[in-house]
Amino acid sequence: MKIKSKVLIIAGSDSGGGAGIQADIKTVTSLGSYAMTAVTAITAQNTLGVGKITSIPAQNVKKQITMTLDDIGADAIKIGMLQNNNIIKIVYNIIKKYKLKNVVLDPVMVAKGGTRLINRNSVKYLKKFLLPSVYLVTPNIPEAEILTGYKIFNTKDMIIAAKKIIKMGAKNVLLKGGHLENKIIFDILIAHKKVKIFKKRKIKTKNTHGTGCTLSSAIATCLSQKKNIFKSCDISLKYVERAITHAPGYGKGFGPLNHLVLLNMKKKHV
Repeated sequence: MKIKSKVLIIAGSDSGGGAGIQADIKTVTSLGSYAMTAVTAITAQNTLGVGKITSIPAQNVKKQITMTLDDIGADAIKIGMLQNNNIIKIVYNIIKKYKLKNVVLDPVMVAKGGTRLINRNSVKYLKKFLLPSVYLVTPNIPEAEILTGYKIFNTKDMIIAAKKIIKMGAKNVLLKGGHLENKIIFDILIAHKKVKIFKKRKIKTKNTHGTGCTLSSAIATCLSQKKNIFKSCDISLKYVERAITHAPGYGKGFGPLNHLVLLNMKKKHV
């Protein structure tokens, strides 16, 4: 199998392998591209929760990114957990300096078990610097509420919140609707001034650890392979749905996905 493209992942590590850098590498590889990494933080965690978070020094993160870009280059960038202001500013400056394209930001703020992964001051920096600098931001409902200060109760609220994020400077937004208590999940994409709604039946399962990481990495991979944003989101949402459906059932808490599921890439997508 020929490698189709190169994706640089800037995110935290998950010792349990279900989320973070580990999920990102599995996703990029499964979808046919080459994964590179810059680790921003090391977490001790499993399916039951996060036990400890250790930040990587900002200059170390910078060196990881620049050495990768200067030598290998990247067709897309996936940004996940950014632990503090210094790392956020470094990532922002690198995006500008290298004029990076196809940058997907997953604004990781709260772990599946409820542990807060970023402080309020860092949220301000993320909104000020990164939101206007990336191609796509992929918040879930709690993250969108933190970004906008707007409470979301239904699909209409989701569209309003997504438009608020656009007004904050984001170019494109995919707002994920899995946190709403509905039998049908609605994911709202606002891209190139168009609103696209993806819908699917909610799967009753606890095996959802790393869904956000997996989705954003899948989208970045599709973009790196020169698919447009609508097709990239469609393929990636279907990939995550299959990965949840065929989850291995590991752990006693929120279990990981099965990143090895195969999606028929020849199937026609929107």
